Amino acid sequence: MRTFSQAFQEEFRDLLKWRRDVRRFRTDPVPENLLAEALDAFRLAPSVGLSEPWRIVRVESPQARAAALANFEVANADALATYDGADADTYASLKLSGMREAPVQLAVFCDETGLKGKGLGRATMPEMLRYSVVSALTLFWLEARAKGLGMGWVSVLDPDKLTRDLDVPADWAFVAYLCVGWPETVDETPELEQLGWEDRSTALEVLER
Repeated sequence: MRTFSQAFQEEFRDLLKWRRDVRRFRTDPVPENLLAEALDAFRLAPSVGLSEPWRIVRVESPQARAAALANFEVANADALATYDGADADTYASLKLSGMREAPVQLAVFCDETGLKGKGLGRATMPEMLRYSVVSALTLFWLEARAKGLGMGWVSVLDPDKLTRDLDVPADWAFVAYLCVGWPETVDETPELEQLGWEDRSTALEVLER
């Protein structure tokens, strides 16, 4: 069995700590070969029945980016309206998207009707397809960070409208909108924690039955 050195294990732990959701990007372009190497992590990801259900759309055109940004702005305003008092003030101060600056933007979908994998593992838990996409996203996130890139996952969006605006097949389920690029700053403490929105748990609770 392959084992890894203590030094590697410590560096990997550091990578996990420094993998932060990035919303503040420099506009410098990302070299295509570097992006391709990071995206190759998708091919190494686990997937139910080896279905590989991830579908990646590179959002490049001004029209597509403008539609995605407008989608975020409407959803963000709606979300702000659900808070009041100090929470509303804090929410309004949060930067929840790097969509104006990030040089690379990707929309990731799950193909829920693909034949690859022959249905293995999906009859009882069809949601495993989307879980597989999230697993692949996590590997991509770590690979990108290891190369010095930052990634931000924008979730304040209307999935159905984004799917229509990007004109993808109707049987693709939206999973993530990703902003990728060079971070303005790098910090191992999440911005939401820095701004007092929420604290990270100090211990993991594991139940026994």
